[in-house]
Amino acid sequence: MEFGAPRRKHRMSLTPMIDVVFLLLVFFMLASQFGTPAQVSLNLGGGASSGYTGPARLIRVGDEALQLNGTARSEGDILEALPGLMDGPDDMIILRAGEDVPLQGVIEVMEWLGTEGYSNLVLVE
Repeated sequence: MEFGAPRRKHRMSLTPMIDVVFLLLVFFMLASQFGTPAQVSLNLGGGASSGYTGPARLIRVGDEALQLNGTARSEGDILEALPGLMDGPDDMIILRAGEDVPLQGVIEVMEWLGTEGYSNLVLVE
């Protein structure tokens, strides 16, 4: 009794596995972050016993507007008024975020103050 020619064994194709690995690679590359997070140096207010006796330099960051010492002002007005209240760019500027103000708004104010040379920023509640 003859059963015919023996069949040749087929090797399993690696193409589907390579396709899956490639798709996973692309997925994780697109899902990851390539930039390094920026760090912001920040001094936290120490409370009522901080010993600060200079002129008031409080910038309140609101939803729509900024206030310097309780008066609503634009960014340009604040930058014009700050040198008159300060001895130098190393003097302390106090930042206070308003109710429900996103953190990004405070960071943006800190960044434009930093680009203008003001580095001693204190964040209070």
